[in-house]
Amino acid sequence: MEWILVLIIAALVFGVCFLIDKGFSKLFRSQAQHYSGLSVRLNKRYASIGLVLIVLGIAALFAGLQGELLLLIGGAFVALIGIGLVVYYMTFGVFYDEDTFLLTTFGKRSAVYRYSDIAGQQLYNNYGQTVIELHLTDGRTVHLQPAMTGAYAFLDKAFSAWCRQKNIREEDCDFHDADNSCWFPGVEVD
Repeated sequence: MEWILVLIIAALVFGVCFLIDKGFSKLFRSQAQHYSGLSVRLNKRYASIGLVLIVLGIAALFAGLQGELLLLIGGAFVALIGIGLVVYYMTFGVFYDEDTFLLTTFGKRSAVYRYSDIAGQQLYNNYGQTVIELHLTDGRTVHLQPAMTGAYAFLDKAFSAWCRQKNIREEDCDFHDADNSCWFPGVEVD
């Protein structure tokens, strides 16, 4: 009987998350770049793992209601981590079109940039994965990883549009080497 209750709760959580995602998309994605169909998104495993953690946390909370303090605290902690992963997945994105891109991140206001606003890039190695950090003229940075959906397509498009907006020929950019994750000039790190 308990497993049926857990399955019902899991189905409810997945259903509510699906409805929140659809509602979130309708309410907060109203810019022209959202409708271009071109975007860089986090891998869906963030949302999937987040949903699994939410379900496990809620199950632990219900099990802890029988007097197990450790299950209550652990369940709340696991559910909060799951909620954090889902929120992070839902709030990060780079949506772009021919001339501009829209950067949305958690806790910061979404901003539209022209490709010419990219000042340069920095490469980092994070546990064996390359992280491409784009520096923008207003001081903001965008971190992209190859595991993100659409990252390389965006970088190729951004480089072409950057050259076009700055009136530079692509052949004259000796720093450009997509095979080595270099699309823009390097930036000096303090």
